[in-house]
Amino acid sequence: MFENIIISSNEIHSFIKGKYDEGFNYLLDITAIDYSEYVQTQEEEFALVYILRHKSFKKHIVIKAYVPIQEVETISDIFKGANWLEREVYDQYGITFKNHPNLRRVLNHKEFVGHPLRKSYPITKGQLLHEVDDLIDEMNNRLLSKDIICKLDSGLFGECNKDLMFLNLGPSHPASHGTIRTYVALDGETVEAAVSEIGYLHRGFEKSCENHTYNQIVPYTDRLNYCSAISNNIAFVKTVEDMLGVTLSKRAQAIRVMLLELSRIEDHVVCLAAVLVDMGGLTNYWYMYNPREDIYDLLSKLTGARLTNSYMRVGGMANDLYDGFEEDLKEVIKKIQYGVEQTLSLIKHNRIFHDRTQNVGVISAEDAINYAMTGPNLRATGVSFDMRKDAPYYGYENYEFDVVVGSVGDVYDRVMVRFAEIDESIKIIEQVMQNLPEGDVNIKDASITLPTKEAVYGTIEGAMNQFKLIFEGVKVPVGEYYGSIEATNGELGFFIVSDGSGTPYKVKVKAPSFTAMSAYPEIIEGAQLADAILTLGSLNIIAGEMDR
Repeated sequence: MFENIIISSNEIHSFIKGKYDEGFNYLLDITAIDYSEYVQTQEEEFALVYILRHKSFKKHIVIKAYVPIQEVETISDIFKGANWLEREVYDQYGITFKNHPNLRRVLNHKEFVGHPLRKSYPITKGQLLHEVDDLIDEMNNRLLSKDIICKLDSGLFGECNKDLMFLNLGPSHPASHGTIRTYVALDGETVEAAVSEIGYLHRGFEKSCENHTYNQIVPYTDRLNYCSAISNNIAFVKTVEDMLGVTLSKRAQAIRVMLLELSRIEDHVVCLAAVLVDMGGLTNYWYMYNPREDIYDLLSKLTGARLTNSYMRVGGMANDLYDGFEEDLKEVIKKIQYGVEQTLSLIKHNRIFHDRTQNVGVISAEDAINYAMTGPNLRATGVSFDMRKDAPYYGYENYEFDVVVGSVGDVYDRVMVRFAEIDESIKIIEQVMQNLPEGDVNIKDASITLPTKEAVYGTIEGAMNQFKLIFEGVKVPVGEYYGSIEATNGELGFFIVSDGSGTPYKVKVKAPSFTAMSAYPEIIEGAQLADAILTLGSLNIIAGEMDR
């Protein structure tokens, strides 16, 4: 349930503040649209789009403002999560935000010239970075906010009024959980200040989408959260299907639910294994990590690929379940349950585990919402928001499962929420397989789904249908739409602008890792250096999803 609202650019701050006071206190995303090549006449060349969710989690609104000048008022004083989201818009489109505390590039490097998501920027143009960004200016601003004054000498810190050591954590280090760099100021072993840099993995996903048909984009979604690729597939094609007004068969919906939950388990076991090995629990790591390989074997047999499955299609999926799938799935679930059981037996009453995780990396429910955190990271703070319950789709309302919440919002809660969610996902999978409907997995609409190979090779209609869908793509009605699902790390959404052709005019990913990472520097300030590593692991940042 949502509504679209158009406002003027000079009332953005006051209007959004009013909506915040009305209960729309969760900022989902901010993006921009470059209308310079749009088929419809627009009032202005650019528009800003804000997506807000109500505190009841039952509805959201899409607010759009055409911007005649490329400068608007920041809303980072209302939402902490707006800080990085506005930086991304500035980076990709060149729209500046007045009074923003740190308006600098966040995905592209500091030497980058131009703004790549403008239609005028050539899709094939790449730019190399020749000089490392030392982050000195950003760290200095952070220190000044804490009344710490340092002398700057030739781009380096000199004497400070507090004895500090400056250290880079990552990007080339296993503890950075991907290509992430966090620059910290240490007072002994305590993190006094921290700033983070991402963008090392930036592949230009959203720019590439503007040059491919909707089904051609599916393999690109695999590379977002590559630990649970199928959930990315589903989030994207579901948004396109909603724009088309398509309703999948009961069988297709059930299979998608089952694969979503299997993907959730697949991702959780990786996260939990990584956190445990970060604190020295190598035995725990293998108990959790081995079931992941069994899941990969199953998905490889089903989809033909282990990691990046590319299994979904607009209107259905590549193929139905193979004969014997249910028996293979049962064996995989047994191995998952064994791994979880063995791991918990080692840590449940382990003093080292409790000391290293409890009251470490704490974020409050209020701050988690203000930073636009979602998924297990939000539920660990005690907020019971899960789209499978609050905005159900694919019949989730018919399955019995619990929404797992924590109470403190620390590393312990984030870890234990994920352990419990594995059990809930297994419950859902078992219910799906016990009541799996018969029928086709693809809708019968020649304008959306590919014909059978028999029809392609045996009839002229089938050959023409295949040719048009492959070369022209699925024609999506003109419009702008935001759709999302409860993926592993939380709400994974896609904002799509269609001009009526088979290629999207614009695609924007609402990535849960991006806003979670924006909160990370503040969370670890005041913590021990070793605890900062565990905190990052417990947030389960996936670099491919975060910097796209």
